[in-house]
Amino acid sequence: MSHWIQIFDDAPLREIAKGTLLFRREDPVKSMYLVQSGSIALERSLADGAPLTLHIATTGAAVAEASLFAKTYHCDAVARSVTTVAVLPRSKFLFALGDRPDAALSLIETHAKEVQAQRMRTEILRLRRVADRLDAWIDLYGEPLKGKWITVADQIGVSPPALYRELARRRA
Repeated sequence: MSHWIQIFDDAPLREIAKGTLLFRREDPVKSMYLVQSGSIALERSLADGAPLTLHIATTGAAVAEASLFAKTYHCDAVARSVTTVAVLPRSKFLFALGDRPDAALSLIETHAKEVQAQRMRTEILRLRRVADRLDAWIDLYGEPLKGKWITVADQIGVSPPALYRELARRRA
């Protein structure tokens, strides 16, 4: 079965510097993006100006695929590191999905897994204590590789210092 990522095989690549916007909230949706390397955060600004991270697209993930059928983007897309994305016009991507039902089914399957992951994250974020959030995350994913704990802090919605205090408490 063909995978939807193959739709991007001949797509032009664009490099985005860390901290640079790929698109802004309310920009018209004209393209689909696939992260080739790096990461893109989908963010909305809170009333106090602080960013709320809705999703982080990493290598092999589409950026804001939920906007495929929207007129405008619902958030900002910010490069978290130097990032390379493949870029396809939305119309070309939609045509390819219509022409290749196996690719469309593959995209639906990928999206379903992402929805499950977001639901799990929501349940983790509902927990009040850092210890409980960490236990739930480790239960689902296991311990991260060395140097990756900071991404766990982001995923469970706590500051890195709060996570490191919890880890130190557990080692004691």
